[in-house]
Amino acid sequence: MEKIKSFFQYNIGIGDAQLSVGSFLIWVFVIIAISFFLRIARKILNRKLSPDRRGKFKPIFSFFNYSIYTVVVLLALQNAGVNLTALLAASAALLVGVGFALQTFFQDIISGIFILIDQTVHVGDIIELNEKVGRVEKITLRTTRAVTRDNKVLIIPNHKYLTTTLFNWTENNKVTGESIDIGVAYGTDVEKFKELMLETAKKHPDVMTNKAPVLLFQNFGDSSLDFTLIVFTKDAFKGAVIKSDLRFAIEKTLRQHNIEIPFPQRVIHTSN
Repeated sequence: MEKIKSFFQYNIGIGDAQLSVGSFLIWVFVIIAISFFLRIARKILNRKLSPDRRGKFKPIFSFFNYSIYTVVVLLALQNAGVNLTALLAASAALLVGVGFALQTFFQDIISGIFILIDQTVHVGDIIELNEKVGRVEKITLRTTRAVTRDNKVLIIPNHKYLTTTLFNWTENNKVTGESIDIGVAYGTDVEKFKELMLETAKKHPDVMTNKAPVLLFQNFGDSSLDFTLIVFTKDAFKGAVIKSDLRFAIEKTLRQHNIEIPFPQRVIHTSN
């Protein structure tokens, strides 16, 4: 019994930092217990979250786990006799320098947590940031990855959401409206023109049929009657392609029906 007691009381360490075998085993048990409870808590939370939200909150769980383990290790070092206050004071200048260097990094982390918690952006959303449009493929604590219309990967540091206006095209609904401006000559039969434009729009396979296109008479321009054709689609990511297809179809329709697309004209009067 004395041998066992002396074994557990035997100190291991370097210099003033000493930890008994018994205390070491206790800290090991604490880490194992914390790891077990964290796994249980994660399983319980995962049951209450949808599959989509599980992937989003995975980085938060990892960050929380690392934070807890860091606190446990610091407490163990303090229990072993390590003067953490002196250690931190001695490295204060270094920590300040590292803090400045990692300022943007921590901004990204905090912004990522906000994004995941308040559901500002979801995987599959189509977003516009600094005039760049992309479909969100993955959200991590530090970055958001999106694929642009020309199949390029757009890596967005999460702190950009705090400093730049973000447009989420599909936040309210997966259905979005696309508009095309059209000008026709004065004297055009506008009712016939309206009928032709709506028929042309409905023929496009990506234009919704249960949400009818709309033609707005915008203005009496200097050289033309100005209209805006609005169509609705469930695939906003293809919006540029859809509008291009419609412009081709509109030009063909106008040409077939002898409807003129005017160009700016100026009348100059001169006097002798």
